[in-house]
Amino acid sequence: MNIFSEIYGTYFRIAAKLLENEITDEKCIHDTVLRDGFRDSVLFLPQKLIPGGEDWGLFRREKDNTLRRITKKAPVKVLTKLQKMWLKAKLSDPRIRLFLEDEVIEDLMEKLTGVKPLYRHEHFRLTDRHADRDDYSDEKYIANFRAALDAVKKRKIVDISFVSGHGKRVSGRFVLLKIEFSPKNGKFRAYCYRLSNDKIRSSGLINIGRIDTITDTGRIFRTPVSMDDYFNSRKCSAPAVIRVTNERNGVERFMLEFATYEKHTVRDLETGQYTVELWYDQQDETELLIMLLSFGPVIEILGPDKLRAQAKERLTRQYELLYGKNDQCADAND
Repeated sequence: MNIFSEIYGTYFRIAAKLLENEITDEKCIHDTVLRDGFRDSVLFLPQKLIPGGEDWGLFRREKDNTLRRITKKAPVKVLTKLQKMWLKAKLSDPRIRLFLEDEVIEDLMEKLTGVKPLYRHEHFRLTDRHADRDDYSDEKYIANFRAALDAVKKRKIVDISFVSGHGKRVSGRFVLLKIEFSPKNGKFRAYCYRLSNDKIRSSGLINIGRIDTITDTGRIFRTPVSMDDYFNSRKCSAPAVIRVTNERNGVERFMLEFATYEKHTVRDLETGQYTVELWYDQQDETELLIMLLSFGPVIEILGPDKLRAQAKERLTRQYELLYGKNDQCADAND
């Protein structure tokens, strides 16, 4: 059972946006599809919207070659009971205040009076999660997050003061490019460029929870930024090479866990094992290692040697904490 119908997907939103106006034209349709659709949408979607034989019949062509919608009014989106229940559940998530003003949340809660939430957060017990998660309810955190999000959307140049993961005080001028959430850590972090004399000095990551102050300089960063180039500049020189077995449904779990990572996968038809080359951000190497070790004997880190050595060191240290120092056992499991 789907909570949200596929008709409310990208193509529905494009058609609904075009139908907001009584009159449109072919150029507007092409531009809207190109801007709001997928990369290949422009190859077939305009033909479904522009009258011509195989279209969806949403517009009719006028004598002056403009296109008029066939409906008297723009389409109305109706929420089902199930969708309202899902929305009521999401409004109870403390992270919702990072994105919506309190007045908006109160208005939505009032409109959903009498609707039972689809689920409650206490229904879920999450394991393998860090305990020092961001405090999403802290007013200072909310203000900093909203300021950072606004800076990302508008490419604002901002002055930021924060404490690094090593406890060092850092202050500087930055342009924030993208905000990302780590479910395992429960933290939001921003990918950024550090500027010097309005020129890019270096790239980095800033945890939103570590920000003390973020101040708008009133200036916009107008240099075009390619996120592909940004992430390529931070990518490891050699990928992590991982052997994955299907024991304990290991392959499916591994692919799901690393779904957002760039990877190349080869399957051994004889053993059913997979060899995965995994590219990652160099600054995320420790987090990647922790994620890999959480799979236990389902995987083997084949390389590079540095990553494999770090895994061995962590496993040895963990063994010693549990059973005491035993060099013979550590060597035997080399």
